[in-house]
Amino acid sequence: MKKTLLATFAVGVLALSTLTASAQKDPMVGGAAMYPDKTIVANAVNSPIHTTLVAAVKAAGLVDTLNGPGPFTVFAPTNDAFAKLPAGTVDTLVKPENKATLTKILTYHVVSGKISSKELAKDIKKGGGKYDLTTVEGGKLTATMSGGKIMLTDEKGGMSTVTVADVFQSNGVIHVVDTVLMPN
Repeated sequence: MKKTLLATFAVGVLALSTLTASAQKDPMVGGAAMYPDKTIVANAVNSPIHTTLVAAVKAAGLVDTLNGPGPFTVFAPTNDAFAKLPAGTVDTLVKPENKATLTKILTYHVVSGKISSKELAKDIKKGGGKYDLTTVEGGKLTATMSGGKIMLTDEKGGMSTVTVADVFQSNGVIHVVDTVLMPN
């Protein structure tokens, strides 16, 4: 009886440790693991759904900044988000002569600090259903909740949904979004 009880306890501990290990598993973004000990850029370059964003960050000269200590909260548009822009927009933005405009758009997706979705949801609730974030660019994003998801509204009235939240990095956190946000 004592051996059976110990064996059952051991199996339970093993199952619990397996469950805990899988709960701590690195999140996947676009089928690629994101590692909490790597920087925002180091992880983003491995995400197949963020190749446009990575190219834009390189063209804007923001690699060193986003590899820096931060911390940063990045609302990271996917390739599909960039594809929603009018035809030719991305090709035009990554040209050297448009670096200032590209930088303005990209830094509009970055907030100082490491803000989890749980903290953001709490701030939205505390703010009566909405919460304003000041971006590194200097503009405002308004966060709201809809159907349990965090929604962001840009200064032009465009809306984006956080599709993958809380991808923690060594220098901040990424929240994947489905639409490019535009500053004034």
